[in-house]
Amino acid sequence: MATIRQEKVGKLIQQDLSIIFQEKARELFGGAFITVTIVRMSPDLGVAKVYLSFFTNSGTDKKTVLEMVKTKTGAVRGLLGHKIGKQVRIVPELLFYLDDSLDYAQQIDDLLKS
Repeated sequence: MATIRQEKVGKLIQQDLSIIFQEKARELFGGAFITVTIVRMSPDLGVAKVYLSFFTNSGTDKKTVLEMVKTKTGAVRGLLGHKIGKQVRIVPELLFYLDDSLDYAQQIDDLLKS
């Protein structure tokens, strides 16, 4: 059960990461459209588990884009630190995961239609 503080910091990080991915997607991640779906904070606010959803137009695999994001974690954390540095004591470590809930929902919908 997340505390109110964890939820507030999670929402703050989600909003600012969304802006970062929107502004820097072309130069950092090859133009992939990246959506931050959920951010879950650890109890000490030192680790943020960030779940991402991808839309790629160049035919690249979602896992490939996720690996690109993971390799640029330091740069993303630095940009995040510039945005929220005055609002939090420490900028949390970012762990990126693939959010496949939309794919799962589509798969269930396809199964129900047939």
